[in-house]
Amino acid sequence: MFVADHGRNQRIIKENCDSHYQCVMCKRIMQRVSKRFAMSQGASGIVMGDSLGQVASQTLTNIRAEQSGLDFPVLRPLIGLDKTEVIAIAKRIGTFDISIMKTSGCAAVPIGPVTEAKVEKVAEMQDAIDIDSVVDECVRSIRRVY
Repeated sequence: MFVADHGRNQRIIKENCDSHYQCVMCKRIMQRVSKRFAMSQGASGIVMGDSLGQVASQTLTNIRAEQSGLDFPVLRPLIGLDKTEVIAIAKRIGTFDISIMKTSGCAAVPIGPVTEAKVEKVAEMQDAIDIDSVVDECVRSIRRVY
């Protein structure tokens, strides 16, 4: 298992972007970091656990805005499943216990996150934070933990 330090990214987003877009911009950066890492490992795509509509960043409009311009396959095998179906799969494959571990959660989730992100606005914010530099720094932080 590999991890990347994402805290710096959250601070940059919070300081430079519309607060309602925090989750969308977060996932946009994570996908770009994932793409870069996947390519360095010879992988052909990214697999995500999105389930349509479960949280604000998983509306179809937001998924489109997050992924716009990524130019890399993103697979979402759980996209059409509801919460109970996802839980059943997690129990079957042995990932349920880790998924329910107590954490402090994400401290960056805004009040009133956008559910219909505008691709153009996301692109403007991306330019404002110099996303390539943000991604470069995050990729350098990736380390193997298991």
